[in-house]
Amino acid sequence: MPTLATMTTEDAADAFESAAVGVLPTGSTEQHGPALPLGMDHLAAEAFASAVADRDDTIVLPTIPVGVSPHHMQFDGSLTVSEETFTNYVSETISSVAEHGLSKVVIVNGHGGNVSALSRAARELRETQVAYAPTWNWWDAVADLADELFDEVGGHADASESSLIWHLHEELVEPDALEDAEGRGADGWGKTVHGSQIGFDTIDFTESGAVGKPSQASPEKGAQLYEEGVAELEALLEWLADRSVEDCWQRSHR
Repeated sequence: MPTLATMTTEDAADAFESAAVGVLPTGSTEQHGPALPLGMDHLAAEAFASAVADRDDTIVLPTIPVGVSPHHMQFDGSLTVSEETFTNYVSETISSVAEHGLSKVVIVNGHGGNVSALSRAARELRETQVAYAPTWNWWDAVADLADELFDEVGGHADASESSLIWHLHEELVEPDALEDAEGRGADGWGKTVHGSQIGFDTIDFTESGAVGKPSQASPEKGAQLYEEGVAELEALLEWLADRSVEDCWQRSHR
């Protein structure tokens, strides 16, 4: 069905009457090195969500484009909100969806920095039986395929992200800058000294802002990742649509 933002209030009344699951895309607006756009994460989440918008049992909600990104703020253009603000915003958005009778929502997430806040929001929503809202991280869903396609540990603006956004938005990628991103980047996420994590900010361990091997990226590989991710998201939505919300609430030990 059409996305919620494009419906009239009358259309929305009918949509909420028939829908089984909501889809909430979340991401960030933050640096992704010299080759990728600042909107990489929310554009990816939005693309996966858009791919399932034609399902009769699904309502796709507006994208939340700014996330928890304090570790990227030394790089120009990055935006951030606190984890508390993000948790509350997501929780209250989903609560408003639940007021219209839709109490199962999949959060399609494009930013690793959001994961902790999303887990907190999901737990609180379930504890209060307002909504059941698991998070779907696209990179987790395609992890096996990414391992086959790329020889990298990965982390940020890596081959997977570069390939995906290259496939989705070729006009926003600077292919000639991928080598520079990798050359001034880092092989893995973080910096450890004698067992202590001292890389609090991204700039502590990567000058370009990239982590991984973006030079291995291609739009063709991005198309494979996207197809795999859409299939996994479709399967999750089908599973959740068939599951009663009563079966989603916390179970008693007794």
